[in-house]
Amino acid sequence: MSEELEGKHGVQSLEVGMAILRAMATGKRSMMLKDIATAAGMPPSKAHRYLVSLIRSGLVEQDRLTSRYDLGPFALNLGLVALDRIDRIRLGLTAIADLRDAINETTALAVWSDSGPVVVRWERPRRPVTVNVVTGTSLSLLSSAAGRVFAAWLPERQTEALLLKELEGSRAPAGITTLAQARTLLADVKAQGLAVLSSGYFARGVEAVAAPVFNFKNEITMAIALVGVEGSLDLGPASAALAELRRATRELSLRLGASVGAE
Repeated sequence: MSEELEGKHGVQSLEVGMAILRAMATGKRSMMLKDIATAAGMPPSKAHRYLVSLIRSGLVEQDRLTSRYDLGPFALNLGLVALDRIDRIRLGLTAIADLRDAINETTALAVWSDSGPVVVRWERPRRPVTVNVVTGTSLSLLSSAAGRVFAAWLPERQTEALLLKELEGSRAPAGITTLAQARTLLADVKAQGLAVLSSGYFARGVEAVAAPVFNFKNEITMAIALVGVEGSLDLGPASAALAELRRATRELSLRLGASVGAE
């Protein structure tokens, strides 16, 4: 094969090796040869030949006692370097811009700070009536969609003081007066996979929906929200906007190293 042809079509043996590494990475534990071969879609004899080379490179290691294979030290080093180089905010900004283009709604990106969720950027849709989201705005945990998302997925010890402050300051939605009621509300958010506020938003005449973004530890790291004039967003179960929001947050989570089904 000429260099030009090889450059155009890639190196097949490398792609086969990557298929084995992908199978091992999704296995979440050390694996036997037959299981790796099945997951990679190839005969065990072929998988074994590639595993020998992957072991020599440090990408795979084998336990001599159990004969199981696992990712090697070089693979772990590559993962750590990749994680260190990921700019989650940059990826998040791209995600909300793409989502805005797909559904023509106001989109916003929020992160967690010492004082709770904060809006770091928003994207305006191409329509005459929109909702302005101020960058740097601190969000309520109970009266904002992004706030509910963070409160639902963060450890309870991390949010309890802020929740109590909102409850004691009468800043919680109607009908939520105790920490137990707040926890019930947040459990429902987690069960649905997103937070929908069609009324009771901290800003009058506004409705919003938000979903979580997870990192490689499967911990919430950001939230993406859709915000609109009350009555303008389709928040029903068949909503195309909600489907796009779920898709965007899932793809971004995967890009940040989260496992499939982390939410």
